[in-house]
Amino acid sequence: MPIDSHLVETLWDAANFYNEPSFIENDPILIPHLFTNERDIELAGFFTAIIAWGQRKSIISNAKELLKRMDDSPYDFIVNSSEDEKQSLKGFVHRTFNDIDLIFLVNRLSVLLKEYSSLERIFFNDPSFSVESALIHFRNTIFLSDSESKRTEKHIATPEKNSACKRLNMYLRWMVRPNDGVDFGIWKSVNPSILKMPLDTHVIRVVHELGIMTQLKGDWKGCIGLTQIFSEIHPSDPVFFDFALFGMGVNNRNMS
Repeated sequence: MPIDSHLVETLWDAANFYNEPSFIENDPILIPHLFTNERDIELAGFFTAIIAWGQRKSIISNAKELLKRMDDSPYDFIVNSSEDEKQSLKGFVHRTFNDIDLIFLVNRLSVLLKEYSSLERIFFNDPSFSVESALIHFRNTIFLSDSESKRTEKHIATPEKNSACKRLNMYLRWMVRPNDGVDFGIWKSVNPSILKMPLDTHVIRVVHELGIMTQLKGDWKGCIGLTQIFSEIHPSDPVFFDFALFGMGVNNRNMS
């Protein structure tokens, strides 16, 4: 069902209001903005996104700690650090993500970055990939059949298990959407039109309250359905509305 014109206007107003650099100070996207090198930006963004659940203040604090343990040079640390240097990662914890998970991902990315050169190439190894196939490929490439990775698998979501893949979709938004002072636009091989909406509790609540999708669930099917609605409003950049929906939810503001 098409969204009525008044609601469409409200959504555009909210997007233009919230999608501004002034709103990133208390958002996890602040962390990759602390870096200038593109390889550091994508890795800082990845690890921040992976631990992006819970209170934003804790996410930001723990992401800063994680990157400090990498000497605030995540690309150089992951590609070049010795086993002794990786001891600095021990003791890290954010909720259920701990040093076992962190060290596994650092070791795996150390191998993969030497092969693919960037996270962009690990996700979108084939230019014909959709977001769904990119997410599946990334997870399968990270984990292969390594039994030691079993506890870490829960931190890398996949559409194959009907997950909404909120954190990874958020990460892709950061990397792919044009540089507007909020997102970075450093993954040039990916068209923003194929991105999928990150679904978190704030977004789902606002979508329900506005009547956009009254039965929206936080799964992959819901992610696709909501993205399709916003694709009809803004075909070239449907996730432009993500930060607005999140901001409306966090700030309990309906923009009406």
